[in-house]
Amino acid sequence: MLDSKPLLFPSDFPPIRRRRLTTLQVNLGYRCNQSCLHCHVDAGPKRTEEMSLETLDELLAFLRRGGVTLLDITGGAPELNQVFRPLVVAARELGVRVMDRCNLTILEEPGQEDLADFLAEHEVEVIASLPCYLQENVDAQRGSGTFDSSLRGLRALNLRGYGRSDSRLSLSLVYNPTGASLPPSQCALETEYKRELKARYGIDFNRLLTLANMPIRRFGSWLQSTRQFDDYLRLLKSAHQAANLESVMCRDLISVDWQGYLYDCDFNQMLDLPLRQGDSDHHSPSPSPSPSPSPSPSPSQRERLHLRDLTSAERLMDRPIQVGEHCYGCTAGQGSSCGGALA
Repeated sequence: MLDSKPLLFPSDFPPIRRRRLTTLQVNLGYRCNQSCLHCHVDAGPKRTEEMSLETLDELLAFLRRGGVTLLDITGGAPELNQVFRPLVVAARELGVRVMDRCNLTILEEPGQEDLADFLAEHEVEVIASLPCYLQENVDAQRGSGTFDSSLRGLRALNLRGYGRSDSRLSLSLVYNPTGASLPPSQCALETEYKRELKARYGIDFNRLLTLANMPIRRFGSWLQSTRQFDDYLRLLKSAHQAANLESVMCRDLISVDWQGYLYDCDFNQMLDLPLRQGDSDHHSPSPSPSPSPSPSPSPSQRERLHLRDLTSAERLMDRPIQVGEHCYGCTAGQGSSCGGALA
């Protein structure tokens, strides 16, 4: 597995701070029915981490405090978790928008036969991974048979109104490069996807999101094994666009892991860079009146921040964001975030 330290220290990534929190991105666990090459979570069928009912209660308590307008549910395959459906129902009852990061093949898993109906009933926005409209490319990245299963999933969603121009049910597709390269223009690729998927398979969707692959976990290990790791980091840094700093997702989002601990983003979660108690005291300290002040605890000594520790989202305002070399993956070229291109 990739050692994260070379990504973190040293880094000359520009310092950035948080704005008002609007999005809660929750990783329900790392269990998945697939083991994709580009996966930065290293999710798969053998992973056992998943959110408990107790953590679900703490998550819902935080949502009830207000301020969060979008709940972004991810994994693994989040639908495999016991709390997925109760979380969706409760969040929608609170008037919160809900997005499900769906791998499409989950719709054919045993016990998920009614998943498409459930998503449509609760008007869940579906963000579905489909790295290409060609079978050979998708199967190479996500496993043999994935493409055909994904098409069946898309047709099931279309049948329920997803992706149709006259429907409120939003369906976005996600493109990841198959190798150590940056994604092409999101706008141009979306036009190509819509034309090809409609002509070849009769499939409709609303928008395409292009995401850069992060050099961490499984994709990072692949980069190292193919001796492309350093070159890929240089590519990301050389393509850095300062204008993208204004729109990176971590400024308005926090990531929550399956145990309820908080991170600046899902990538920091995978690198074990949690938010910690005391990190919000980020302003330059005044000179101490004491000639022998007590030493402040190091970051490793401070306790991790948990959902239960946040009495208000306002506490995170203007907090510095932990950055590292991996952050160039979000600002390279047209930019990349969980919402697609930034530029």
